[in-house]
Amino acid sequence: MAQRLPNYLRTFRKRAYLTQDEMAFLLGTASGTRVSRYEQFRREPGLDTALAYGIIFAASNEELFAGLYERIEEGVLDRAGRLVARIEAERLDPVARQKLASLRAISRQTR
Repeated sequence: MAQRLPNYLRTFRKRAYLTQDEMAFLLGTASGTRVSRYEQFRREPGLDTALAYGIIFAASNEELFAGLYERIEEGVLDRAGRLVARIEAERLDPVARQKLASLRAISRQTR
């Protein structure tokens, strides 16, 4: 599989024919400098900004932040699998069984 960029914010902005300053205005920031930093992968936007990008472009975070999303997903799925193994090694009570069911569902998600 081809390596994905951390984000595709510049691509989406260009498709919308918006300048960095116009994008900054929509995001509620003072200038396009911050937008430039996001687009050049020098800074990761906070949750409010990431959600605003999704609203502006009607796109999911998985689309906008493909590489970052993939990296985080891999980490979560790996940790879920390790937690399953840790819990399975313990004595299983009813709560632990329910917990295992939830964790197995997480760790079975496709990568």
